[in-house]
Amino acid sequence: MSETLTRPEQPSLWEATKYWLKLGFISFGGPAGQISIMHQELVEKRRWISEHRFLHALNYCMLLPGPEAIQLAIYISWLMHGVVGAIIAGVLFFLPAFVLLSALAAVYLAYGDLTLVQGIFYGIKPAVVAVVLFAAWRIGSRALNNYVLYAMAALAFIGIFFFKIGFPWIVLAVAVLGAIGGKFLPETFKGGGGHGASKKAYSPALIDDDTPPPAHAKFSWRKLSLKLTAFIAVWAGAMYAISGEQTLLLMGEFFTKAAFLTIGGAYAVLPYVYQGAVEHYSWLTGPQMIDGLALGETTPGPLIMIVTWVGYMGGVSKDVFANPYTAGIAGATVATFFTFLPSFLFILAGGPVVEATRGELKYTAPLTGITAAVVGVIINLAVFFAWHTFWPNASADAPFSGNFEWLPVVVAIASFVALWKYKADIMKVIGVCALIGLTYAYIV
Repeated sequence: MSETLTRPEQPSLWEATKYWLKLGFISFGGPAGQISIMHQELVEKRRWISEHRFLHALNYCMLLPGPEAIQLAIYISWLMHGVVGAIIAGVLFFLPAFVLLSALAAVYLAYGDLTLVQGIFYGIKPAVVAVVLFAAWRIGSRALNNYVLYAMAALAFIGIFFFKIGFPWIVLAVAVLGAIGGKFLPETFKGGGGHGASKKAYSPALIDDDTPPPAHAKFSWRKLSLKLTAFIAVWAGAMYAISGEQTLLLMGEFFTKAAFLTIGGAYAVLPYVYQGAVEHYSWLTGPQMIDGLALGETTPGPLIMIVTWVGYMGGVSKDVFANPYTAGIAGATVATFFTFLPSFLFILAGGPVVEATRGELKYTAPLTGITAAVVGVIINLAVFFAWHTFWPNASADAPFSGNFEWLPVVVAIASFVALWKYKADIMKVIGVCALIGLTYAYIV
């Protein structure tokens, strides 16, 4: 790499906006892919931020509830252009996915009974089983480095699978266990994984290692109080605006809670969303949830955008408005808004504290415990999806009733092997599986 000794010029807000919009359309590959795209573009090519400042921000975002990739985009844009930049980056990160998933949900409800559509979903459902199981393996191989953490993962799985314990209670329990374990067994609960410090060095960056925080990023109690007040006002105003429709109000409350419980990423909160949206509120069915996750894997944006799909389905199923398209958009908007609103609070309120205490950020013992439990929770999700895919006519009362589908088992195993052993791209795996399902639908 040729060494460039001059710092890049400060990009205008419009130049940065064009980049964040582009990122919204190309942010495939889940959090790891999205973070990789930002690193390559912002650290290596544009040099808007240095390697160490990028990782410092990322480590903070990894500790937060919510999708870390979008929070990282909000953080970097906030450093460069303040609150306005943060809002632009955050909204543009998920806006393309919101439009796409809303449109796909409308098509799904209108034409889901067609052989073409059913065949495609028949193929991609087992691929989703493999993707979720692979996510559990990937997180577990990094986070579970001793028998205590393995045991906590197993207990989390047993609690949610056999005893139907709610995800928030599991998070609370393992956080307490982690805090206790961190005191008496510090080496056992020392955070594993993470991103650490980089050994790479690039040319001088706009926001470099020695660049002081801009004026708007400096901490003050007055700014913190104003931001907390503004967040509460926006949240309360939005809740008041939808208070006339009970379903939308319930969605606002539910997805606000979900936003504060997504420690461990989207895969960790999916069981909680499933418990509430499918089992408690009946906004959509289990198979519809699987179909939505499959589409979420093939569209840009964070995987937690599944909430857009859930909200759309819920708005239509509960007849929020007489027109199903209006009802769907209303539900999708409410679910998406309340899911992402807290992410802006975490960065705008917490960012100045992080900048003021820049140095080493450590994973705490409670978070180590939560990460271990997340592995068990994700495995539960994979089991749930596999059950609905391999025994599509089964129910809770008769869990193995109906025909056993052998082809999805083969497709799921092959997909997992492709992801695990051959490092295949998720979108390509899902695409091949969709073709298999489509072929099978027209042959049988």
